[in-house]
Amino acid sequence: MIDIQTFMLALGVGNIAFALLMAGYMRGADNSPALCYWMWGRLSIGLAQLCWWAAPQFELRLVEAVSACAWLGGVALEVGANCLFFGFTRWRKSLYLFTLPGWVAVCYAVATGASRLQLTELISFIIALYVFGAAVVLLRPRKAPLLQRLIGVNNILFALAIWAWLGFEGGSPGTATAPVIGLAYLASYLLMIVNGFGFLLLCKQKDDELMRRLATIDGLTGMLNRRAFFERADGARQLALRLRKPIALLMLDIDHFKQLNDSYGHASGDDALKVFADTARGVLREHDLIGRLGGEEFALVLPATRLEGALEAAERLRLAVLGVPVFGGAPGYRMTVSIGAVTIEAGEELTAALARADHALYAAKTGGRNRVEVGQPMLKRA
Repeated sequence: MIDIQTFMLALGVGNIAFALLMAGYMRGADNSPALCYWMWGRLSIGLAQLCWWAAPQFELRLVEAVSACAWLGGVALEVGANCLFFGFTRWRKSLYLFTLPGWVAVCYAVATGASRLQLTELISFIIALYVFGAAVVLLRPRKAPLLQRLIGVNNILFALAIWAWLGFEGGSPGTATAPVIGLAYLASYLLMIVNGFGFLLLCKQKDDELMRRLATIDGLTGMLNRRAFFERADGARQLALRLRKPIALLMLDIDHFKQLNDSYGHASGDDALKVFADTARGVLREHDLIGRLGGEEFALVLPATRLEGALEAAERLRLAVLGVPVFGGAPGYRMTVSIGAVTIEAGEELTAALARADHALYAAKTGGRNRVEVGQPMLKRA
C-alpha cells in the first residue's frame, strides 16, 4: 500500500493543479469572490501538503506547524467559497470563530511536542469537521441540483472515513487495519477530484445559466426579450393548434411614454417600465407569456384562452396599471396602458396575429388611450 508521505505529495500536486486550472478558467470568465476564495483555498491546501511532505526530510518542525495552519486555512476558504457561491449570508463570523480554535489547537500541539502522527490525526479531525460543515451547506437546499448533492455526499463520506480511521488509530495507535487506511486514502483522493471538478462544473453551470438568461431576458424589465418571446409564443401557438385549444394574443403600449421621457428623463421612463413589468407579473397567470418587443411596447400570449377571457385579462391588467405610482422624479404622472386583443386563429401565423393585434392597439390609442380594443378577425381566403 502507498505510504502516507507519497500520498501527501500526490495530493499536494493535485490540489495545486486544480488551483492553476481554476486560475485559467477565471481568465475567461467574470471573476467572482467565490471563485477567488476557492482558488486560493485549493492553492493553500496544495502548498501546505507539499510542505508537510517535505518537513520531515529536512527536520523542519516549524514548517509542519505553518503548513498545518495553512492547510486548515485553505479548507476554511473552500467552505467560504461554497457559502458565497450559494448566496448564504452572515457566514464569515461563524467561519472565523470556527477556524481560530483549529489554529490554536495546532499551535498548542506543536508547542507541547506532539508527534507527527498525533499532529496528523488532529489536522485530519478538524478538516473532517470543516468538510462536514461544507456538506451541510451543499445539501441544505431541498431542491439542490444533482451535481451539488453528489459533492455534498462525497464530503460526508470523506468525513466518516477520516473519523473511522481516527477511531482505529485512537483505539490502538498505529495499528489501523489496511482496509480502513485504504478507505481514508480513497476518500481523501475522491474529495480532491470530486470537489475540484465539481466546483468547476458548478461554476460553468452558473455561467451558462447567466448567458442563457442574458440571451432571453430583457435586462430592464426581467421579461422575455423580443427574440425569446417570438420563439416561445410561436411554440405556444403550434401547441395550441395540435391540441385544438384556443390561444389569445395582446399587444400593449404604455401611454404617453415619450412625454414621460422628454419631461422627466430616461430614468423616470426606466422606472415606469419596471413598475409596469412588476404589476403585470402580479396579475397574470404563471404560464402566460409576456415579452418586451421594444421601447414601451409589450406583447402577451394567453394559452387556453378565448377572446372573452383575453378581454377579462386585458381589463384586469389595465385596471392594475391604472394610477400605479412611478418614482424617479415624475410627480403627478399617471400610468395607463392601451391594449389590442385578438385570438390566434387556426392556421394563422404569429406575425399575422401580431399585425391584427397591433391594429387593435392603434385603435385603442386613437380612441382615447387607457382602453382595450378587439382586433378584426382574420380575413378568409376565397
